[in-house]
Amino acid sequence: MLAAAPARTIGLIVNPIAGMGGRVGLKGTDGAAALAEARRRGALPAAHERVMKALARLAGHTRPLVVLTAAGALGEDAARQAGLAPTIVHTPVSAASSAADTRAAAHAMLERGVDLLLFAGGDGTARDILDVVQDRIPILGIPAGVKMMSAVFGTTPGNVGTLAARLLDGDHSVRVRDAEVMDIDEEAMRGDRVSTRLYGYAHSPYAAALAQNAKAGSSQRADVALEAACRQVAHEMDPGRLYIMGPGTTTRRVMSALSLPATLLGIDAVIDGKLAGVDLAEADLLRLLEGREVSLVVGVLGGHGSLFGRGNQQISSAVIRRVKRDDIVVVASMDKLLALSPRSLHVDTGDEALDAMLAGHLRVRTAPDRSILFRVAS
Repeated sequence: MLAAAPARTIGLIVNPIAGMGGRVGLKGTDGAAALAEARRRGALPAAHERVMKALARLAGHTRPLVVLTAAGALGEDAARQAGLAPTIVHTPVSAASSAADTRAAAHAMLERGVDLLLFAGGDGTARDILDVVQDRIPILGIPAGVKMMSAVFGTTPGNVGTLAARLLDGDHSVRVRDAEVMDIDEEAMRGDRVSTRLYGYAHSPYAAALAQNAKAGSSQRADVALEAACRQVAHEMDPGRLYIMGPGTTTRRVMSALSLPATLLGIDAVIDGKLAGVDLAEADLLRLLEGREVSLVVGVLGGHGSLFGRGNQQISSAVIRRVKRDDIVVVASMDKLLALSPRSLHVDTGDEALDAMLAGHLRVRTAPDRSILFRVAS
């Protein structure tokens, strides 16, 4: 008679306020002032739902599972709702979670020697955990924040659960790599400036299409062709049509060709060559969409291959559903596309049916009168 497989132990840390600023047009919720502003704008917590999608995939795990977590919204609530029986290793001193709570929970899990530490949040949460665990235990992020440039995140919450289950079951196709933890200065973001740095490296499980890569740039040669492609997109804009312009330097090139200012890390809108809105939230976009023909103009996040769900949460599933698939204009350099591993684009809107609808091949503009059909994976 074969002996039962030994139990595996995971840690679970949830940042319950992660991602609250995204849909309301903020660039994150680091700090009390940013969180208060997000709540004033009507932001609702989103992390719990994304954690549940990851934990649902862990249900297929074939070994006994021990779950260590923090009390209440910091992990316990999600674990119990998923049918797990967690052991509480940290209880916050107040109802409001903090970076100190994240670090304290991570320290307790490190001391217990968990096989994997799952966390839900963004780059700030990844940074806090890395400060404690360094490279002593593997970590894996459930994408739930606004800023998620690091390579420690899964491509979607569901894929995190799949990747975690495969690692814990001893799947040899899953390897543990040194993954970049990046961070962006939120104050600089709010001032429409990008200040990104490599914070450090964490051990993190990886399998193609399940874990994302760190953000990457493009070459000068590719930028020349991209610049020309963006001018052509601007020239071809239809009269009377609303164009929602995603964030980033690619769409800024389109705006520059229109002689318009652009919000580098926000969402703008254009009609008939004029600004119809600047730094818009989801609610603003839904109001502008009413009764109009609409196109979305978005770039590709280098390294990630992300179209929706990373830094552009204002373009929510409700917004995307109002746009025909053929009216999503994607612009990217060929170098950036060829550097993706695996060679596919990714969407993580939080709406699995919409992600499935967006999957397949989508035309990407790479140069004047030149495009490529590129696969989108949900």
